[in-house]
Amino acid sequence: MRLAIAGDLHGQWDQGDATLLRILRPDALLVVGDLADGDVRLPRLLRELELPVACVLGNHDAAKDASGRTLARMEQALGGLHCGWSHKPLDPAPLSVVGGRPGSAGGGFYLSPAVKAHWGELSLFESAQRISAAALQAPTDRPLVLLAHSGPTGLGSDAADLCGRDWKRPACDWGDQDLQEAIRLIRKQRPLPLVIFGHMHHRLRHGAGQRRTVQQDRQGTVYLNAACVPRHGIDASGRPWRHFSWVELDRGGEVQLAAHRWYGLDGELLEQQLLLDSNGLVGS
Repeated sequence: MRLAIAGDLHGQWDQGDATLLRILRPDALLVVGDLADGDVRLPRLLRELELPVACVLGNHDAAKDASGRTLARMEQALGGLHCGWSHKPLDPAPLSVVGGRPGSAGGGFYLSPAVKAHWGELSLFESAQRISAAALQAPTDRPLVLLAHSGPTGLGSDAADLCGRDWKRPACDWGDQDLQEAIRLIRKQRPLPLVIFGHMHHRLRHGAGQRRTVQQDRQGTVYLNAACVPRHGIDASGRPWRHFSWVELDRGGEVQLAAHRWYGLDGELLEQQLLLDSNGLVGS
């Protein structure tokens, strides 16, 4: 099973992306949020794609509108693609995707005024229970993927870690506590091969280099940060490129390959950063 993952879009999605997906033909597309600061045209473009898609909204999707109305419009525009706190089966992949807490800005557990206005008040443990309950509804004969905007706590507290705070000192773990708790609850009942998220951009602030973007824990779960921003660009030869993170799963749902890939609009693979293969994490 081949999964294309689009990191934080921040408005960077066009017909070139749609054409490229038709060429690459992944089994599904997963989108980690921060689509377009409240612009509903982008989620509508995602709905036009001719492949299974799952998406969770990010903190920027509220567009600084504390009333929650912009979040509501974005969720409505996504329709059935949005999977926050819910189980979304992707057929014919077959794959089960469960969304984390939508609208998250990381930092432990914080509900913005927009999130509270649209989805209501809830506690850390209530959010974790929603995520885990959705995951335990998924058929056990399908691979399970958690799709979140911010990753979980527990992946390191350095600025360059997967969810490390890099814009303010001291650096700290800026992941979501409810997602970490949900992962603990899920793994009591079933395997969890893959957790995908974004929010913390790969390029660190203040010229501090690049973020680490993949990790695998002792239980075998792979964590992947897909937030390559910007995800549109031009290479040294003047060729436009698009970034997708790319994951391949075997029939049992185990991750066999994870990479960041930069494609030309004709489908040519211009550059690849291999993160994990069948032998484990690359470079570990």
